[in-house]
Amino acid sequence: MKESVLDVLIYLFDHYVEEEIDISPDQEGLKSQLADAGFTDIQVNKAIDWLESLSLQKDELTQDPVCSRSIRIFNDIENEKLDAECKGFLLFLEQTGVIDCEDRELVIDRVMALETEYIELQQLKWVVLMVLFNRPGKEAEFTWMEDILMDDIQAIIH
Repeated sequence: MKESVLDVLIYLFDHYVEEEIDISPDQEGLKSQLADAGFTDIQVNKAIDWLESLSLQKDELTQDPVCSRSIRIFNDIENEKLDAECKGFLLFLEQTGVIDCEDRELVIDRVMALETEYIELQQLKWVVLMVLFNRPGKEAEFTWMEDILMDDIQAIIH
């Protein structure tokens, strides 16, 4: 089965964060648990790198008031990966105050770090959720985004 880095990230988020299970403090233990769940070493390593990069980047962010009045122009590579629906969703989240411009840039950066040709809206929602989870002071926004994501999953199931 071909698993993507995003599949590993979603699995981690769903099984460890949401259920409040302690993630093994050492990476080798975590890698072993993910291997037992059926993920390849390559994808697990890339997922851990993705999470470490997210953690490093969130610590470097500072709210810039100029950023809040800016308009985001997507480059060609971003346009290939993010379709109009995904870009519209990001704009909607920003206009409603769920994310700010720094969150948006962090989401776009994390999407671009995924080794996929394009991102579907459902996948983008997971990335937004993970970014919000890692941003202090964004608990209400995280809960709102989590509700949106879980409503989508329930609609698919039924």
